Amino acid sequence: MTAEPETGAELKHGAISFLDALVIGLASTSPAYSLAAVIGPIVALVGVYAPGVLLASFVPMLLIASAFYYLNRADQDCGTTFSWVTRAMGPWFGWIGGWAIAMTGVLVIGSLADTAVRFTLLAVGLDDLAANTPAVIPLTVVVIVAMTALCVLGTEISARFQNVLILAQVGALLIFAIVAIGRAVAGDSPLDAVTPSLSWLNPFGEGGAALTAGLLLGVFVYWGWESAVNLTEETTDSASAPGRAGILSTVVLLLTYLAVAYAVVSFAGPNFLAENEGEGELIFALLGEQVLGPWDWVLLVSVATSALASTQTTIIPASRTGLSMARRAALPRPLAHIHPRFRTPDVSTWTVAAIAIGWYVLVSLISENALLDSLTALSLLIAFYYSLTGIACAVYYRRQLTRSVTNLLFIGVGPLVGAGLLIWLLIRSVVDLNDPSASSTGTDWFGFGPPLVIGVAVFLVGILFMIGWRIGHPEYWRERPGLAPDPLEA
Repeated sequence: MTAEPETGAELKHGAISFLDALVIGLASTSPAYSLAAVIGPIVALVGVYAPGVLLASFVPMLLIASAFYYLNRADQDCGTTFSWVTRAMGPWFGWIGGWAIAMTGVLVIGSLADTAVRFTLLAVGLDDLAANTPAVIPLTVVVIVAMTALCVLGTEISARFQNVLILAQVGALLIFAIVAIGRAVAGDSPLDAVTPSLSWLNPFGEGGAALTAGLLLGVFVYWGWESAVNLTEETTDSASAPGRAGILSTVVLLLTYLAVAYAVVSFAGPNFLAENEGEGELIFALLGEQVLGPWDWVLLVSVATSALASTQTTIIPASRTGLSMARRAALPRPLAHIHPRFRTPDVSTWTVAAIAIGWYVLVSLISENALLDSLTALSLLIAFYYSLTGIACAVYYRRQLTRSVTNLLFIGVGPLVGAGLLIWLLIRSVVDLNDPSASSTGTDWFGFGPPLVIGVAVFLVGILFMIGWRIGHPEYWRERPGLAPDPLEA
């Protein structure tokens, strides 16, 4: 027996196009912010082979994107991983997969809004205010509330807003990349410029250990593209357009990341980037001044708009997953409420925002480094639910894998290989995050690294909540795994 979804208002079908979904998928990854956050650490690990690590990190993302595409063809549910894993592997795996997606939003929304505020202040010359955490916290809360309201007001409005922001940030990144590479080649860089080389695309240039650590960072910069698929119920041609948007967004991200990685390594040289690794996302503030001179505000605006856009779009997967879970009685029914006028999941959206604000304020008051450690814990949740989705794809379509080479490679082998790579990275991440000295705070919590404690705590809270909900509300747990439609439609 399957629990029936709550009747009533539905999400607005056909609210956005394929292009809108693609833009939202790109914006959710926050390209400028993500690059700013990881380019220094990656270069510190692998030197000039940073582009190769970003290329290698793209492989598991593309394979998992294929799983999202085929699973979305069978089930256009805004809960994505939650719904698909439930269909393929049962309610227990499905519930914890949905919990992981929702918690990634809770952990990262505050940090994204914080970055948007700080870089906006830097762009307008208010450097002292940008460094004043007590002043930044309330401004960040205002930004989260504003972005949440925009999500509730309608998916079309959100899409139009994202179209503007993605043009601003990608345009600024391309300007930066062109100028930086041009000056490096011309010998006009004030830093230790290096001539670009195709050999930089070799991810094994610095050896296996460095590659593994770099891949952990690389996975983070691609995370978020699946927001396009979370809007499947609201997208025109919902059976294929969201999945195609997810796959194409990973390709566009790859090209963007390679261009910028080549630009920063060739212009600044690996030594400058490694020496300033501790600057975090502010590395782009330093490079912007060196590359663009008085026009460095262009790059600062790029990071600010990138973080602002992602603040909004990161709310989407968490809120839609909450809606999907509530419709099937896996979470409290009020979370399934859809605004009768705007046709968006208003209760779920505001709930996600409220929890994210509470987490951000709490962790920020502890220390800014504690906020960074909560971001580091994301790698555990991301690798978990991506790998779960890859496995679910092969399991759900298992009777159709031998019908053609295409099915075997793209529905079975590809997603399983992607899942395997991410499980390997998950295990490596647990080992690395267990080292307190490697955390942003440099201290231990209960004898373990803070990011590992946060990540494990999120899972434990989820498991306890799941067991408690199962005891009191067993309807959802009556669902049983099934098989994909037969035959698979072309």
